[in-house]
Amino acid sequence: VQTPEGMRDRFNIEVRVQCEVKRIIRDKKSVELYSHATGKTYYESYDRLVLSPGAAPFRPDIPGLDHPHVFTIRNIPDTDAIKEFVDQVKPERVVVVGAGFIGLEMAENLKRRGVSVIVVELADRILTPLDFEMSALVHRHIMEKGVNIIRGKGVRELHHEDDWIVAELTDGTRLNADMVILGLGVRPEVGLARDAGLELGATGGIAVDEYLRTSDPDIYAVGDVIEVKDFVTGNPVLIPLAGPANKQGRIVANNICGREEKYTATQGTAIIKIFDLAVAVTGLNEVALKRYGITYAKSVTHSTSHATYYPGASGLSIKILFDPDSGKLLGAQVVGGANIDKTIDAFSIAMRAGMTVFDLEKLELSYAPPFSNAKTPVNIAGYVAANMLRGDVAMYYWDEVEAIDKDTSVLIDVRTPLEYKMTGTIGGAVNIPVDYLRQRLDEIPKDKDIYVFCEIGLRAYVACRILMQKGYKVKNLSGGYKTYGAAYKMLNNIV
Repeated sequence: VQTPEGMRDRFNIEVRVQCEVKRIIRDKKSVELYSHATGKTYYESYDRLVLSPGAAPFRPDIPGLDHPHVFTIRNIPDTDAIKEFVDQVKPERVVVVGAGFIGLEMAENLKRRGVSVIVVELADRILTPLDFEMSALVHRHIMEKGVNIIRGKGVRELHHEDDWIVAELTDGTRLNADMVILGLGVRPEVGLARDAGLELGATGGIAVDEYLRTSDPDIYAVGDVIEVKDFVTGNPVLIPLAGPANKQGRIVANNICGREEKYTATQGTAIIKIFDLAVAVTGLNEVALKRYGITYAKSVTHSTSHATYYPGASGLSIKILFDPDSGKLLGAQVVGGANIDKTIDAFSIAMRAGMTVFDLEKLELSYAPPFSNAKTPVNIAGYVAANMLRGDVAMYYWDEVEAIDKDTSVLIDVRTPLEYKMTGTIGGAVNIPVDYLRQRLDEIPKDKDIYVFCEIGLRAYVACRILMQKGYKVKNLSGGYKTYGAAYKMLNNIV
């Protein structure tokens, strides 16, 4: 985005390209440099040193990664190399290893070039910052776009046969490909810091204090190479994101110039576009909360990006996690079409401000039919979560359905008969539309637990309130059949 000449002319900053720092000599406050342009080694002194080497793509220790048709992606030259290969060789089949942000972006772009793409992911779901049921919504969309996804298997070996690279998976499956792209995440480039004797953190990144100083007070570090504090837990983590890295650069500049400023913590707010969907996260998911032993409650809601009577509205699926006592927000995940960015940003700001789900109810957010709803998706998420904490409704979740005892319980699908017939239902469910519920109460036994669901949860909430006022013990399915159906299909590999 800039040239050395541009930096010199505008900012009086000297930028040396094709120049590599070989080592840091801390006792002399100097660095050893090697110029790839001239082949010469030389030294420069420093008053303050800032380390920002970033992170390198993770390359697992498996045979065959040195093949010329195997690519990793970190920077513009990597992108150019992949594009040149696609332009010249015109591969027909590509295996992408890893279903994180980079892997799925590569899969989309290759598919748009007309390439057959298979994504291989060792985890049980794609986009692991999402929880399973939210990942399932994205999984379904990508499969519908013609990208094949293999979950729960890793690549054991890559080898060359005839004109193919053969990716052999951990279960013995063999995938033929013209090229393989690794999208397995990154590791911090700590070699310089380690060799200089700077302290590394428990996660493997460079340890820094709140002013972003390393264990040497004259050396700072920023970006993907450092270990940061997680906003929710306070624990050390690696979160390689551009937003935090840019903020850290400004903070270090201030500190070097005598304007003291602290970097507090990283939330991990991120967003990605995949075909016609956007996916965004902030804070922690269920997996992380369980790992840290944090008690939480959760809610899934489905809203629309703006008023449905105005053309172009698209769906927004939202999952929030929050403290079951205080209602304090711990994390949010959003999947859908338009307005994802402003939705996740609202949750991110609310988290940073220490807000609760009760505060989400009260947020005054902009509304006009082309832009949102009078009760925005963020408000709706707050209403549903607050209703739970007030005891207005009890919830059950998609992964609890299988364990429901049909002898002591009744499942009621309160959608219309057409929905019940055309879109499927949960096995054993009885169809009693919510608008006929009061007239058919005699069909519902009072000595059994009642589990109600509809498409997204709203009609079932109304049904729950009706039944509760009649003395029934009842629960609503969080996120409705839309959430359950997507998760059930991915869990059971139903296309």
